Amino acid sequence: MSTKRDYYDILGVSKSATADEIKKAYRKMAIKYHPDKNPGDKQAEDNFKEAAEAYEILSNAEKRQRYDQFGHRASAAGGQGGYGGGSMNMDDIFSQFGDIFGGAHPFESFFGGGGGARSGGRRVPRGSNLRIKVKLTLEEIANGVEKTIKVQKQVSCSTCNGSGAKGGSSFKTCSTCGGNGSVRRVTNTILGQMATTSTCPTCHGEGQIITDRCTSCHGEGVVRGEETLKINIPAGVSDGMQLSLSGKGNAAPRGGMPGDLIILIEEIEHETLKRDGNNIVFDLYLSFIDAALGTSVEIPTIDGKARIKIEPGTQAGKILRLKGKGIKEVNSYSRGDQLVHVNIWTPKALSTEEKAMLEKLKESPNFKPNPGKNEKSFFEKMKEFFE
Repeated sequence: MSTKRDYYDILGVSKSATADEIKKAYRKMAIKYHPDKNPGDKQAEDNFKEAAEAYEILSNAEKRQRYDQFGHRASAAGGQGGYGGGSMNMDDIFSQFGDIFGGAHPFESFFGGGGGARSGGRRVPRGSNLRIKVKLTLEEIANGVEKTIKVQKQVSCSTCNGSGAKGGSSFKTCSTCGGNGSVRRVTNTILGQMATTSTCPTCHGEGQIITDRCTSCHGEGVVRGEETLKINIPAGVSDGMQLSLSGKGNAAPRGGMPGDLIILIEEIEHETLKRDGNNIVFDLYLSFIDAALGTSVEIPTIDGKARIKIEPGTQAGKILRLKGKGIKEVNSYSRGDQLVHVNIWTPKALSTEEKAMLEKLKESPNFKPNPGKNEKSFFEKMKEFFE
C-alpha cells in the first residue's frame, strides 16, 4: 500500500480507546480476515496484515505515544524504524495470538482448523528487547548524528548456528504435540463439548525436541556477546524520546526472531544555551552604556559564533530573534529560532569619581522614564572613562 491508513481507523476505534477495546477490535478483525477463512483472497490477507500492524503499535504504550505525537513519520526516524514494526510477516502476526486468543492459533480454538500459514501452529520464539541510553550534545541534537555503540547482549551461538543442537541436526519431533507446537483439549460441559488450544508444555510450542544439546550454549542457541552498531539519530530529537532499532535486541533461542533495541535519548546540558522546544535561548548581558549607545557583540549559537547588532537605547528584557538558528523538527524541514534575552548588567562597586559622574547623570532628563534630550556624546565620554 502506497499510503498508510490511520491505525485507529483500521481497527475501528477512537483515539481515546482503552487497551481492552483495542484488543477486542483486533480480535474481531483477525477472525474476519484470517487467511484460513478467506483462502486465496489477497485483499483479505492485506487487511489481515494491516490490522496486525495497527495492533502492534496501538497495543504498546510507548509506540502508541510516539504514533499519537508523530503519526507514521516516527517509523522512519533515523531510517531505522522508529516503532520497531512495519515489516511484519505471518510468523510475527501469529506470535501475537497467544496474548489475543490465549493459545497458539485462533482457528484451532474457534474452528478446529489447522494453522497452515504457521507451519502447523508452531510458536516462533522471540528475543527480549534491550534498552540503552545515548547522550547527545545540543549541537548533535540540532544537526543529527551517527553514533557507534557497543551493546552487550544475547547473540546467536556460532557453534550450532543458533539451533541449540550439537551438529545442527540433533532433533526429534515432539511426541506430545506431534510437531504442531500446540495441544488441543476437548472438555465436556453442560453446553456441550468445548475445544481449547494451548502451547505444548513439552516443546514450548517449537514442535521439536533437541536430542543432543550444543555444549557451547547448552541447547539455548544463544550466548552472551557484544555487537558494535552504527545508529543514525535524526536532527530534532529531544530528551526522553525513544527510538527503536528493529531486530537489534537480544537474539532469540534456537533461531527465533530477535528483539528490538530501544534507544533512550539523554540531552547533555549546554554551558550557555538552553532549549525551549525547537527554539534556542541565550541570555545576553550588556552594560547600560552599551545598551544606551548601541554596539555589536558576538554570541554563541548551535552553528558556531555569530555577531549581532545592538541598537542604541535597547531596553532590558528585549528579545532579539535569530531566524532559523534553532532546532530542526524531527523529520521536517522547519526549524526553530534563537531567542536572545537582553539583560542589563549593573556594576556593584563604584569609585568616588564614578559615583560623582552618575550623580550628575541622575539629574539628566534622559535618565527619566521618558527621556527627551540626547546625551549620547556624554555617554561616549563616560564609556572611554570606564574602559
